[in-house]
Amino acid sequence: MHLDSAGRAAGTGAAAVAAEDPERLGFVTLAQFLGQLPALAVVHDGGNGQERLRWVEPSELEDPTPYLLDGEFLLTAGLPFVGGGGSEEAVDAYVRRLVRARVGALGFGLEPYFDSVPEAVVRACRQHNLTLVAIPESLPFAALGLEFSRLLESDNAKTFRQLADTSRQLMRAVLSARPEHELLAALVQRVPVWAVLVGADGRVRARGSDPSPGPQGAGAAAGTVPGVDSADLQPLLARLLAGSGPRVEMDSFDAVGSSLVFGYPLRSTRDANLGALILGTDAPLTTAQNSVVSTAVGLLELLVRQRISGSLAPSQLATALLLHPESVASGSARHVNGFKDLLAQSISSTRSGQLRVVQGVRIDAAPDSTRTPGGPGEAPVRALLEWRRLFDTKLVELTEYGFAAITRLKVDDALLAEVERLGWRLVIGSGTDFANLPEAYRHAASLRNRVLTSRRSVRADDVTWSVAGLLGPAAGTLLAGHLLAPLLALEPERRASLLGILRAWLSENGSWDATAKATGLHRNSVRRQIGIIAELLGLDLNQAQARAELWIALQYQAEPDPPTPATAGQASSAPASAGQASAAGQTPQER
Repeated sequence: MHLDSAGRAAGTGAAAVAAEDPERLGFVTLAQFLGQLPALAVVHDGGNGQERLRWVEPSELEDPTPYLLDGEFLLTAGLPFVGGGGSEEAVDAYVRRLVRARVGALGFGLEPYFDSVPEAVVRACRQHNLTLVAIPESLPFAALGLEFSRLLESDNAKTFRQLADTSRQLMRAVLSARPEHELLAALVQRVPVWAVLVGADGRVRARGSDPSPGPQGAGAAAGTVPGVDSADLQPLLARLLAGSGPRVEMDSFDAVGSSLVFGYPLRSTRDANLGALILGTDAPLTTAQNSVVSTAVGLLELLVRQRISGSLAPSQLATALLLHPESVASGSARHVNGFKDLLAQSISSTRSGQLRVVQGVRIDAAPDSTRTPGGPGEAPVRALLEWRRLFDTKLVELTEYGFAAITRLKVDDALLAEVERLGWRLVIGSGTDFANLPEAYRHAASLRNRVLTSRRSVRADDVTWSVAGLLGPAAGTLLAGHLLAPLLALEPERRASLLGILRAWLSENGSWDATAKATGLHRNSVRRQIGIIAELLGLDLNQAQARAELWIALQYQAEPDPPTPATAGQASSAPASAGQASAAGQTPQER
C-alpha cells in the first residue's frame, strides 16, 4: 500500500538502535540532551528518549501550539496553570494540545509560581504519555537553550565528519572489483536500511541487508530482503521504470524492516530508465542519512551510465578496429578521420594531437604495494582505473609484463617519479600519430629489456637508435664478457695488445694495410695477431656475423692504448706452437 501520514511514525525500534550506534548518522535526541543536564529530574518518561529533539522553546501562553514545531522541548514556569488554568480539565486540555502538536517533552520550572510540579500536571502527562521534566530554580531557561545549541553544534560537526567518512567509503566502493555490490554494502553499513539494485530489465543485480542488531537486521541472511517477497516489490518497481525525471516512489509493507520502502530511478543523461534502487526501513531517515542515500543513488547512476552508455568513444573505437581492421591502413579519409576522432576523445586530446605509447614493467614491490596498482591483493580493475587516472586516458591494457597505455601526456618528471615510487619502471615512447601507433608500440617493446636489465625508466627520445644503444650497458657488458672471455683471461699487457689490434682491424673493415698504418705494425704482424685472436676465440673471422658481434662487444670494453712496435714484437713472439700453427695452415684471411 502507499504511505499515509500514520506511516511516518510506524516502527521506532530499529531506528532507536541505529540512533545510538556511533557509526550511524543521527541527530540530538531527548535522551542525549537530558544526559548533559543531571540537575533535571524526569518526573515521567514518555519512552521517546531516542526521538529527535528539534529545539528548546520557553512559552507561558495558555495555548502555545500554533507557534511550535513537532519535536520541541517546551519550557514553562507554570503561569498557564495559575488560577483556573490549574483545574483538572484545563491541565488535561493543555497537555492534550501538546501531544497533538507532537511536542517532545514538557519542562516545568520551579519558582516563582510553584515549588513543585502540580499533581494535575503529573497525572495528565502520565495519562497522555508526555515526558515531563522538573527544572530547578538554579537552572535558568536561557542556560537550557545555550546547552542545547552547544550540543547541536557539536553533533552537527560530528555529522559532517561522518558524512565525509561515508563519502570516502562510498567512493572506495566504486573503485572496487564489484562496485555495485560494494556500494550497497557500504550504504547499509551507514544507514539502517536494506537495499536492492534492479536493472532496466527488472532483474535484481545486487542486494544489501542492514547488518545492525535489532529487529531490522537480526537473522537477515546476506543477500536477502528481510520479510519482503520480491513479487511484492513489482508494483513499486513498475512505477519506477515507467515514469520519467528524478523522483521518489514510496510504499509500505507489514514485514519487519519495511514499514517505509523508497524507490529511486537510475536514469541516463537522456532520462532513459536504466534501473532502480529500492530501500526499506522501519522509520523515516534523518537529513544526514538522506544525504548519504542521495550520494549512493548518484554514484549508482554514474556506474550504470558508465556500463551502459558511458565511455562511448573507446567502445566504438574497439568495435570498429575489431570489425574493420583493414580500414586503418587502406580505408577512406572519412573512415580514418572517424578513428582519429574516437581516439582523441578517448585520451582527451584533439584529432591532430600527438600520441605516445607508454609501457610499464614492475621492478620491485613497493613498501605499500598492497595499495599500489598491480600490487599483491590488488584487483585488476582498480589497477586499470589507477593507470587511466595517472595517464589521463581510457586506452590502457594490462599485459603479461605490466601494462601499456596510449596517452597525450609527455610524462613529465613528476609523473615518472610517482610511478617509480610504486615500484614500476616505464618505457616512454616518442611522439607519434594515429597511423604509426603499431610501430611506436614495437619501438617501445624493443626497449623493455633495457629497462629490466638497467632497472631504470627509458625515454625513447633519449635513446641512440643503434644496436649498442638499444642493447644497453648491462646487456652489452654481459655479451662482451661471454664473447671475449678467452682474450680477457690473458695477462693485462697481452690482453690490451690483442684487443687493440682486433678493434683497429674491425674498424678498418679487415684491411691489412689500413690496420698496419693505424697500429704502426707491419702488415704481416697484423695477419699473425688476427690469426691468434681467431684461434683463441674459436671464431671464423671471415663471417660477417662474427665480425659484427665482436664489434658490438668491443663497444663495452675500455679502449686500450695503441700497441707500439716493440709491444707488437713481443706479441709476435707468442708461443711457437700458436704462431707456427697459424703460419703452417695460414689464417682464414690469407686463404
